[in-house]
Amino acid sequence: MYAIIKTGGKQYRVSEGDVLNIEKLNVEEGSEVVFDEVLTVVEGSDVKIGKPVVEGAKVTAKVVEHGKAAKILVFKYKAKSNYRKRQGHRQPFTTVEIASIKA
Repeated sequence: MYAIIKTGGKQYRVSEGDVLNIEKLNVEEGSEVVFDEVLTVVEGSDVKIGKPVVEGAKVTAKVVEHGKAAKILVFKYKAKSNYRKRQGHRQPFTTVEIASIKA
């Protein structure tokens, strides 16, 4: 059984027990979070597709930790005009473990 959820402007395919990094959520570590925007639920050969979400479906997950991704460098450059700009960025994320999927 798996579901496709939407959070942080992205879609994720999740099953029970999965651990994944999603966009940062403002919740405490160790607490539970419920995802109501469930787009699809697949249970064997039974497929439920939402329009746009599946009614009554929810995915619960436990927040494992918060963190920051590896640094990426953004370098802007324009030829022949001596323009150079270097900037770094570390994207914050939340690690969650999927506890249950209810359709």
